[in-house]
Amino acid sequence: MTHQHPDVLRYAAFTDGGRGGNPAGVVLDAAGLDDHARLRIAAQVGYSETAFVEAEDEPNRFRVRYFSPQAEVAFCGHATIATAVAIAERAGVGTLHLATPAGPIAVATETGADGVTATLTSVPTRTRPTRPAELSAALAALRWTAADLDPRYPAHVAFAGNDHLVLAVRERPVLAALDYDYPALEKAMAEHGWTTAHLVWAESPTLFHARDPFPPGGVVEDPATGAAAAAFGGYLRDLSLVDPPARVTILQGADMGRLSRLLVDIRPDDPRVSVTGTAAPI
Repeated sequence: MTHQHPDVLRYAAFTDGGRGGNPAGVVLDAAGLDDHARLRIAAQVGYSETAFVEAEDEPNRFRVRYFSPQAEVAFCGHATIATAVAIAERAGVGTLHLATPAGPIAVATETGADGVTATLTSVPTRTRPTRPAELSAALAALRWTAADLDPRYPAHVAFAGNDHLVLAVRERPVLAALDYDYPALEKAMAEHGWTTAHLVWAESPTLFHARDPFPPGGVVEDPATGAAAAAFGGYLRDLSLVDPPARVTILQGADMGRLSRLLVDIRPDDPRVSVTGTAAPI
């Protein structure tokens, strides 16, 4: 049996002082929904992702799947934060154990000055250098050149549940002026299996400004990308660009008027990365 009209909650995740953030849909009782229904609901909601949640038999254990308006996505950080805050506001704070297509994800919630905060711990991360053909296709689509890139942060493909292209630029105005070729980047990302392009500028070794094109989800730009933030944290650790334990702040979405704040915690001797944020009902 398929629910025709499930309740869809709407939250902005990774808000900054209660403002900005990335909108996500959350369906807390998705047990009766087939894939077609989930995709249809995600398209109707129109956000980059909607999370579909099914309670398991044990307390605080849930199955979660994520759908963009165009396709299922293995993992979505901002929708995970939104889901955890939505559950905590209804059932109280604590640690949730989520079974996702990308693997098990633990999310700890607590009440703080800005309401409920949620900290997700990623699956083990990994990263590899981009191949020359990948990099040249990405630069052409972004209308950037190799001279725009910051040599301190090598071009990589980083993973924390799905793959993200990581490119760092030397100058903040290059990021601010981003005007990419959508069809060309969509083609390159489909060919190489990238979920987002995580484009960053380093204000300091632990403060980054980011923009994330998201053509695979049918979205020109994502204002906050928790999965990319986790992958980037793993990249920083694996390339010894931070000295763990370290907390890295990523400010994303400012150039599209939706400033988002993502806090990334990197530990020594742990291949996983934690990402913390708040979420507010829309």
